[in-house]
Amino acid sequence: MQESPKKILVIEDDNVTRNLYLMGLEAKGFDTIGANNGLAGIQQAQEHIPDLVICDITMPDMDGYSVLTTLRQDPVTAIIPFIFLTGSSTKADVRKAMELGADDYLTKPSTLDELLRAIAIRLQKQATLQYWWAMKLEKAPQSVFADNTTAIAEGVGVGDSEAVATLGASASGTEASSREAPDTEIMIPHKSIFPYIPQLKEVFDFIEAHYHQGITLCDVAVAVGYSPAYLTNRVAKQTGETVNCWIVKRRMAGARFLLQNNDQTVEKIAKALGYQDVSHFSRQFRQHHGLPPQAWRKEHQRVSQKQVKLWQNC
Repeated sequence: MQESPKKILVIEDDNVTRNLYLMGLEAKGFDTIGANNGLAGIQQAQEHIPDLVICDITMPDMDGYSVLTTLRQDPVTAIIPFIFLTGSSTKADVRKAMELGADDYLTKPSTLDELLRAIAIRLQKQATLQYWWAMKLEKAPQSVFADNTTAIAEGVGVGDSEAVATLGASASGTEASSREAPDTEIMIPHKSIFPYIPQLKEVFDFIEAHYHQGITLCDVAVAVGYSPAYLTNRVAKQTGETVNCWIVKRRMAGARFLLQNNDQTVEKIAKALGYQDVSHFSRQFRQHHGLPPQAWRKEHQRVSQKQVKLWQNC
């Protein structure tokens, strides 16, 4: 199946400049979206979930810094690669952009080739990270679990440590299944998606404890006593990812587990993971996995059932 073209959002208030970028990117095979101000750019990003955002800094009403901050605080758009393109090249401007979580910073005038190289680098890094996480997930042990959204949502993860958590199943407001006693214990392979970095343990512990409550960068910053900008810079330097990116990764790990191992609706799973809007959850899940939640569930439950049958026949 042919891969769909990457979607690029260009936020630029100068019509001539914006159209030149859009036409140049379209000529190279990208699917493009244009926005003539920061607010429109945020709306386009939330609606279309582009693969990458290119944004001017100096714009009326809302500057590029505010656009980036807003996108990084929204779990749906938090991990989208973001490139600033601006006429200012002072050290202070560059540092501010990096502290807010920008992925790259190009100064005008820039040629189309320079822009394309920057885009290629960011998209390649994104693809590499997604592949790396997918490989780690493939190595995680799989099993069959009772249908219990609350218990499972709080016990799933993927990563380095290999402790096993035992959780008691609860009815979660519904009657227990006739084929299982209500006190059935659920053995959940518990792994952490977070790297072992002692200096960031408090940050990752807070995310692990509260990721299903709809937390954002600001919540984590308050909990650990840092400003959002400083915390973003610190975590990015040591992990290569933003705080919001780690929150989203944790939610996506929980989403995969819940979709594969119980029959709760997508709406209930979204709420269990801290999403107020199921459409936001679905768009974000599709961005990470290439499939809507329900389609991903059908595909991976079939694989899990085959593995169980093979195990039973051994």
